[in-house]
Amino acid sequence: MNSPAAQLFGFGEACPAGPAPAAALADLPSKIQLRPENVRNGLAQLVLTLVELLRELLERQALRRIDAGTLAAAEVERLGTTFLRLAEEIDRLKQYFGLTDEDLNLDLGPLGKLR
Repeated sequence: MNSPAAQLFGFGEACPAGPAPAAALADLPSKIQLRPENVRNGLAQLVLTLVELLRELLERQALRRIDAGTLAAAEVERLGTTFLRLAEEIDRLKQYFGLTDEDLNLDLGPLGKLR
């Protein structure tokens, strides 16, 4: 699957990342072909990918705080409920826009994939 940005702007492949900007520009299509039918889903994919990344980071931070014992039981309960509702809402939006978990997955380079 192409990256969310590549899909949004109609690129066939994701833009190459590298130290030579001139070489990267040479690989871009001569014209950016915005497709109205892709803008909505591409934008939704991009936004949901960012929301999913933030959710993962916040959830990991919450787990570190729980393991360190710096949260009260009520705070742990509130965090659990919040993350559960957020995951349900993300799932609902993925279904609405016809996206899968893999569509929202990020390749983080040496760190691996988000999921």
